[in-house]
Amino acid sequence: MSISEFCNREVVFATREMSLPEAAQLMREYHVGALVVVDEGKGKRVPIGIVTDRDIVIKVISQSLDLDDFSVGDIMGPQLISVQEKDGVFETIRLMRTKGIRRIPVINQEGGLVGIISADDILDLLADEMAELAKVAPREQEREAKTRVC
Repeated sequence: MSISEFCNREVVFATREMSLPEAAQLMREYHVGALVVVDEGKGKRVPIGIVTDRDIVIKVISQSLDLDDFSVGDIMGPQLISVQEKDGVFETIRLMRTKGIRRIPVINQEGGLVGIISADDILDLLADEMAELAKVAPREQEREAKTRVC
């Protein structure tokens, strides 16, 4: 299964120049905890970072700094981790665990933003898969009971 089958394609994004109050408002409006930071050009959005609600709190608010003195680009993570849309679910889980991240942008071969996948999205997927697997044993018992001769 490729990660592109499960990623959220409706990505809420920001540019590095966006103010922190604007970013926070977007997070509130769309009920998300992170924005993918993109550079736009040539008809595509190229992810360059992620900014989270936690970034805003830890890097600015907790230090009593003025939100208006910073842009998204000032506080976004220093290195973006992303996955290719053809990458598998297990590969993505392994990368999340190794890097200690909960959200990863999904990109195409040209580096354009395709979607985003979160640990919660993968947990939902795995829970659905496990629920289907749990139905196997009762079905097998049912089938066996119907085919018994004595």
